[in-house]
Amino acid sequence: MILLRSILFNIFFYLGTAFLVIGFSPLLLLPARIASLLGMFWGAYTSFILWLFCGITHSLRGDMRLGDQVIYAAKHQSAWETMHLCWRLNGPAIVLKKELIMIPFAGWFMARSGAIAVDRKAGMKALKKLRTDAIKAREAGRSLQIYPQGTRVAPGTKADYQIGVYTIYEATGLPVVPIALNSGECWGPRAFKKIPGKIDVSFLPEIEPGLSRKVFMARLEEAIETEMTQLAPAQAKKEA
Repeated sequence: MILLRSILFNIFFYLGTAFLVIGFSPLLLLPARIASLLGMFWGAYTSFILWLFCGITHSLRGDMRLGDQVIYAAKHQSAWETMHLCWRLNGPAIVLKKELIMIPFAGWFMARSGAIAVDRKAGMKALKKLRTDAIKAREAGRSLQIYPQGTRVAPGTKADYQIGVYTIYEATGLPVVPIALNSGECWGPRAFKKIPGKIDVSFLPEIEPGLSRKVFMARLEEAIETEMTQLAPAQAKKEA
């Protein structure tokens, strides 16, 4: 049954995505905010068909700070949060890998919406560009979103927190809202099958601007990983 429900989800997900990015491609000629709105609709649509076909629901707790300009630093376990958070957070400027921008139509919408593409092979040059693009997003009045571990991390595994999040924190002077979530329990990294259940998302107390790199990185990791022990205790036990 799980396999059949996952097949139905994937059919509707890929057909729906193709319809949106190809059918609405003329929107690429309009202001960037329009592309962001399409991304938000995509997130809502995906969440709906996940519930409809796979029995996956979600809960959000904590202060999302939607009325403020902040940096969202989220745990990354699944493709789920790339779409869902875009919807729930009103389309922040998302930091993502450069390869995603190269995808026809979908990548073009990401670029048009103001996503910040990072070439992970470019070293210090990439950090300089990240800094410049983050400042532009701040000056445009937008919040930002980044996955501080830099990639999807499967439940029960560890990955270091990368310097990119501190780069935009230091450059923009914005507070950071850590986000812990357990999406990987229902939709694993690159997993075809979707497991019925509830995805919990915690928006944690902000980290104020002005901290040193060492202090900031320690506080961010501690905040997210401590909350993960509550959201996914079995995973935390495996990592210990």
